[in-house]
Amino acid sequence: MIVQLARTLFLAIVLSIFASSSSFSSARPVVEVGFVLDTTGSMGPLIEGAKRKVWSIATSIVDANPDAEIRMGLVAYRDIGDEYVTKVFPLTTDIQDLYAHLLELKARGGGDWPESVNEALHVGVTKLSWTQGAEVRRIMFLVGDAPPHMDYAQEVKYPEVMSMARERDIIVNAVQAGQARDTERVWREIAQMGRGRYIPIPQDGGQIVIIETPYDIEIFELQGRINGTVIPYGPRHQRSSIEQKTRQYASAPASVASEISGFMNKRTAGLASAEAVTGAGDLVADVSAGRQKLSAVKDDELPDALKPMSPVQRQAEIDKRTGERKALNARMSELVKKRDAYVAGQRSKSPKKPGDSFDRAVEETLRAQIRR
Repeated sequence: MIVQLARTLFLAIVLSIFASSSSFSSARPVVEVGFVLDTTGSMGPLIEGAKRKVWSIATSIVDANPDAEIRMGLVAYRDIGDEYVTKVFPLTTDIQDLYAHLLELKARGGGDWPESVNEALHVGVTKLSWTQGAEVRRIMFLVGDAPPHMDYAQEVKYPEVMSMARERDIIVNAVQAGQARDTERVWREIAQMGRGRYIPIPQDGGQIVIIETPYDIEIFELQGRINGTVIPYGPRHQRSSIEQKTRQYASAPASVASEISGFMNKRTAGLASAEAVTGAGDLVADVSAGRQKLSAVKDDELPDALKPMSPVQRQAEIDKRTGERKALNARMSELVKKRDAYVAGQRSKSPKKPGDSFDRAVEETLRAQIRR
């Protein structure tokens, strides 16, 4: 009896370990990328370029690891006495929300040469809401042109912050805008201590090339039709956020809108439900993916068009829009492939080194470090 009980317990433990291992191995990998960005006056041209290229940077992550869940965040920093010292936008899968915040950033302030780099790095390592776990790749980019204030007694200095980053398995890269020698010395140390790269780029961010393609207009129009399948739901603020995102896309320049569409299409390739917007609040995507039960949504959290419908009619509307979106996304995949081939061809005609521009430097570094 005792022997049989022991065998049963042993078998249960083995099965438990196997199930845990299988679940872990099938977990979706996560790539988290945080930017610690100097937003003082001298950084204006680089920031404006970054606003246009954040989507191509996000797409480069998808291209390097198509199965990954992507989270991006931002710490904007200036100095004591400015409008703010740091402004935090935590890591999120809602890239459109981060993009909206980035659009609002303006390069202002500064004055004396050093900035609150130490504080910004500390906030980046401790306040961006990094995810724990072995399947997570954590990568941070410090981007600025001025060295840190080492005379601020209240700040944790960068050598200690880099030690904290290593403990948390966060790779820290240092992107230097301009050629200031005092900045270069510190940026090189930060990259070395952070197990990352030191990346020098021109003060204005380099020639951030926006390649327009023959497919941009059709992609823009097609994405508009895909966005037309969205059904905002949930609390009022959530519905407003989804509506704002569809308007945001409609007002984006064609080349930027095309990059947004490329990211969205690649990010959801192979998933049960292709998404038209990032973040929660689209009933079509959430129900189709199994994240939300239609029967659990309260009437006052539905759009006016669905409120008079019966449960059967509501489900039929969801199914209809899901089918429309699937067909539209199939066409979008074809266009995105053609656009990618066109862009690759144009880039090959005038190849640039990664350090020539902010976006190319970040994209090349991400590809290498995600594979590591």
